[in-house]
Amino acid sequence: MQLRYQYRVYPTPGQQDTLARSFGCARVVFNDALRVRQDAYAAGVKLSDTDVQKQVVTEAKKTPARVWLSEVASVVLVQACQDARRAYRNWFDSMSGKRKGRRVGAPRFRSRKDNRQAIRLTRHGFSIRANRKLYVAKVGDVKVAWSRDLPSEPSSVTIIKDAAGRYFASFVVETSDDPLPECDAEVGIDLGLATFAVLSDGKVIESPKFFRRAERRLKKAQQSLSRKEKGSKNRTKARVRVGRPTPGWPMPARIGRINAPR
Repeated sequence: MQLRYQYRVYPTPGQQDTLARSFGCARVVFNDALRVRQDAYAAGVKLSDTDVQKQVVTEAKKTPARVWLSEVASVVLVQACQDARRAYRNWFDSMSGKRKGRRVGAPRFRSRKDNRQAIRLTRHGFSIRANRKLYVAKVGDVKVAWSRDLPSEPSSVTIIKDAAGRYFASFVVETSDDPLPECDAEVGIDLGLATFAVLSDGKVIESPKFFRRAERRLKKAQQSLSRKEKGSKNRTKARVRVGRPTPGWPMPARIGRINAPR
């Protein structure tokens, strides 16, 4: 079973500039790959995945309009091309009924104004150093806040910049689906309003006070955001204040299951 383990990372200002270029190059390659596939489909021409990658990555680097693609790691560009292929194929499989679940819409072009930017790297583009730092190709060693150890060697990592300007590293790891060990003790939990919970053995867990304070601050930030004009710089600043957690909030590692490919 594959799971995602997400950790906060702290790139230096220089590394942030390099990551910004990587985000931009990955976005351009993704959009170019979508455009090539759309044009080929409209013209009735069949292109293989290798042809698309060669056109939007290998050949594009030789042109004056895309020569700056060589400034970032090639694995970032290849994975962006693969993401476009997967998005296009999921749309076709959803329309034909091969993909189960809700209908998937047509892939959209990525924008530089998107609140979330991300790049994906396979094992050839990253490694975990002995000093516990994350090496990212053409970026360098990035500091990671390890809140827990990885259960196994990661197969890929996604570097994410969220709407609040924070950076995260999301690792894909392989884990066994073993059941938890049996426990002889049993306890009942009663959730309440005055207190967070009361256990059947009499233990009382008080409600965390910081959560109520954070709710009030979030309410004011959302009210301020609703009064800002759309598209203005003040609205962008207010959006960042809403997305950024209140100082003192815990930031645990996020764990999520990866859906099996359909």
